[in-house]
Amino acid sequence: MDSEDDMHDANDMESVDEDFYSDGDGGYGGEGMNSDDDVADYDFMGNETDDSDDQAVSRSQKNYTVLKEEDIRQRQEDDMTTISTLLSIPREAACILLRRYNWSVNKVHEEWFADEERVRKSAGLLEEPVVPLSRVKEVVCGICFENYPPDGIISVGCGHPFCTTCWKAYVSTSIKDGPGCLTLRCPDPSCDAAIGQDMIDRLTSGEDKDKYYRYLLRSYIEDNRKTKWCPAPGCDSAIEYDLGSGSYDVTCCCSFSFCWNCREEAHRPVDCDTVSKWILKNSAESENMNWILANSKPCPKCKRPIEKNQGCMHMTCTPPCKFEFCWLCLGAWSDHGERTGGFYACNRYESAKQEGVYDEAERRREMAKNSLERYTHYYERWATNQSSRQKAMADLHQMQTVHLEKLSEIQCQPESQLKFIIDSWQQIVECRRVLKWTYAYGYYLPEHEHAKRQFFEYVQGEAEAGLERLHQCAEKELQTYLNATGPSKDFNDFRTKLAGLTSVTRNYFENLVRALENGLADVDSQGACSKAPSSKNVTGSSKGKGGGRGKNSGRT
Repeated sequence: MDSEDDMHDANDMESVDEDFYSDGDGGYGGEGMNSDDDVADYDFMGNETDDSDDQAVSRSQKNYTVLKEEDIRQRQEDDMTTISTLLSIPREAACILLRRYNWSVNKVHEEWFADEERVRKSAGLLEEPVVPLSRVKEVVCGICFENYPPDGIISVGCGHPFCTTCWKAYVSTSIKDGPGCLTLRCPDPSCDAAIGQDMIDRLTSGEDKDKYYRYLLRSYIEDNRKTKWCPAPGCDSAIEYDLGSGSYDVTCCCSFSFCWNCREEAHRPVDCDTVSKWILKNSAESENMNWILANSKPCPKCKRPIEKNQGCMHMTCTPPCKFEFCWLCLGAWSDHGERTGGFYACNRYESAKQEGVYDEAERRREMAKNSLERYTHYYERWATNQSSRQKAMADLHQMQTVHLEKLSEIQCQPESQLKFIIDSWQQIVECRRVLKWTYAYGYYLPEHEHAKRQFFEYVQGEAEAGLERLHQCAEKELQTYLNATGPSKDFNDFRTKLAGLTSVTRNYFENLVRALENGLADVDSQGACSKAPSSKNVTGSSKGKGGGRGKNSGRT
């Protein structure tokens, strides 16, 4: 049963006329630009309403289905019913077959009619018992070797006899050991007969039974290559993804967005390998070692790293070493004094440096320092946008639950006409996420590719400047109307401005995402970046606000 849950699509915004924010020349690569120029075809501010409508339709088409727990159970039941009816076998046997072939109805169908005997053998479905049933007064249990009357003995399709007590202990222990209990076989070491749900229902109760069926439910998702659990804490929903259908970014009914491929948080337009490297780098000890190498020197005696935290060159190692040495040349301080330059200089170091004695050590330290500074530049901006996104999510929730109703009363307008405010906040949340990951992309962009780096920093800076204008308008200017005592005459002007900024910012980021996903392919092979128009097309200048054009641009 396909179940589509209604979810907020952060990208599903209204299409708003953008002429309010453009000078009519079509913006970045728009209609108004000379087609003969060697210009990248990125329509950051396209005025064509048909294109906007097409984008809205594209955004509304989801390539995945959210499955809640009841949906998963229903699908399991439907699949078992289908196989049971199709193959004329009990539902318990159908469940065993589906587990064997990872809950693929088509695979079971194909394999069964191709070679039924082989499938039965591999799944443990026996047509005839291995041990013939005989009419005797007592039967010996194959585990405890005690004698029992026939009604005290249980066996599966193979016929191997075991007492109820031993069966219960065997099944209970297997369930406690984990999901392996779903492929449980007859206790006899030489027998491969499968144990179905009917035996589990007969031999278990309470916690063991609940745990078994929980494993069975989870196997439906975990064994199917098209489905994965939502990684959000406390969420029991899963996502069924249409393989080969494009973007891996999905949003669960709990509102958590993640990448279906790697199950990290949604990170489009950055690929999963880059995200994996970035997350590992953020948590690795390598950056600690870089910091130590860049900001400390080893004690000449005990070799422990020491950080210089005062101005004097006279260093004293911590106890029990207590060795006194010169920070510059690392020589014993007893050999220093006024003749070597005093407390704040060292002519021994200067002369040795001129002779090239410290070249390698200084080179390594300088490289570590530059590497650390570069990483810090990107990480700080990555983390800042992450915190800004979290704050925006809180503001969005506050707007939806409290402020929208208040604004509706103050401005005497129905809440349905204030949807443009929610749209703007949803756009801010999404753009902060995209912008955050562009800094991970920028960190791993090869420094020798100057043209690509220059183009990347331009489009990133333009997008970030647009986002800052939108965020400021939604956060600061809206407060004026929330604090008003009555309807404001210029509220409709504010509506037009905020809706227009939302649309412009959305277009900026859609094209930024497209550019990065194409590997900045519009930069020509000669190393000259395609012409980038002036940012005068957008309200306000983005200069000084483009986070991607800061510190690192001087090092390319």
